[in-house]
Amino acid sequence: MTNNIKNIAIVGGCGFIGHNLALSLKKNYDLDVNIIDSLSVNNLLSFTDSEITNKELYTSILNERIRLINKNGINLRIIDARNYHLLSNELTKIKPDVIVHLAAVSHANKSNKDPHTTFDHSLRTLENTLDWARGYNTKVVYLSSSMIYGNFDGKVVDETNTVPKPIGIYGTLKLCGELMVRSYNQVFNLPYIIIRPSALYGERCVSRRVGQIFIENAIQGISLEINGTGEEKLDFTYIDDLLRGITLSIMNNEVKNETFNITYGQGRKINEMIDLIKSEFPSVKVIYKNKDKLTPERGTLSNNKANKILNYKSQYSLEEGYIKYIKWYKDFWRNIK
Repeated sequence: MTNNIKNIAIVGGCGFIGHNLALSLKKNYDLDVNIIDSLSVNNLLSFTDSEITNKELYTSILNERIRLINKNGINLRIIDARNYHLLSNELTKIKPDVIVHLAAVSHANKSNKDPHTTFDHSLRTLENTLDWARGYNTKVVYLSSSMIYGNFDGKVVDETNTVPKPIGIYGTLKLCGELMVRSYNQVFNLPYIIIRPSALYGERCVSRRVGQIFIENAIQGISLEINGTGEEKLDFTYIDDLLRGITLSIMNNEVKNETFNITYGQGRKINEMIDLIKSEFPSVKVIYKNKDKLTPERGTLSNNKANKILNYKSQYSLEEGYIKYIKWYKDFWRNIK
């Protein structure tokens, strides 16, 4: 692995993936890590839904992200990446060796409710990033999603043989982003990496992903709601495994113009996650409801390509990663209370 990368810019770097990536890169490689974020998605205005019962928790988690960013000497530049000139000027000052694009509304349900905001934060910020990067031939790492595949139809999906058929706004816009990235490579020879994660969970997530909601409700004594029978499968992936795959993509100059599934690599039933919750919260109640028609049938994503090209190997099974996450959540909840 060639390792002459010294300067990284993370657009949308205060989010769940972004701040964890910044902390990991700083700790393990002592890079010059620069976060560009408007804080317009990662703030309390994101949590105005009446269904969110404990905004104090989210306030504390968001404050903890900023505290860790500052404590570890990571440069936080509060810039709206939707503004082409502001973003371009900031990137010109930073002169990054690699740009990681993470700006997005990172939840399918929110995207379907507010497609304009999702487009604005996802594709407009990406186009601005790509346009600056082409002038400097700077590699762009774009975070897509397993949602681009749509229904898995019981198959193990891979990057080469599976035709993307997204359902709903979120997956469609992520696929649009992939096409934009590839088009800049075709026209301007811009180097890129596309990464498709799946069913992420881990410390300091406030994106209302299923793994987070289950723990949060269980801590508060609120019943867990499952849209479906619970026999549906997801390729649950702990945040540290995703960070490892992203880092391998960043730090190797020889790897470019590739698309990778970065997941644990095994579909697991939602009921199996529920069993782990029950092991830590024995009295928790579970309610099964009708499945949302916009939720695709999912399962296992093959990470064989990442294994071969990046030497990526996932390390955290659901039993290891999710219990670790639950224990962190319990400690964090206890501290803020």
